[in-house]
Amino acid sequence: VQLQASGGGLVQPGGSLRLSCAASGSISSINFIYWYRQAPGKQRELVATLTRGGGADYADSVKGRFTISENDAKNTVYLQMNSLKLEDTAVYHCNLQNPWGGTWWGQGTQVTVSS
Repeated sequence: VQLQASGGGLVQPGGSLRLSCAASGSISSINFIYWYRQAPGKQRELVATLTRGGGADYADSVKGRFTISENDAKNTVYLQMNSLKLEDTAVYHCNLQNPWGGTWWGQGTQVTVSS
């Protein structure tokens, strides 16, 4: 499975973006979906997790503003980002994992929040 990330861009504070990670094959066997971000000079940060049958979890810094989701029919996972802040600026990566240790990464998409 290959993942193609999209949806990043330049947005003003308070704006919204929806990131997508489209898989080249079925994601029905995926049980963990993650979105990470990495800002320049900072460590990679886990932003959101979606577990099949277990719900979603978010970093405190994005809770209430970001929503992780997936669409099996479209083989795509999403990160809806609202009320964006300057500190949300980073490269965002999706990561999918199946129950047998398989893991796949998207290539990353740049999000820049600037006035």
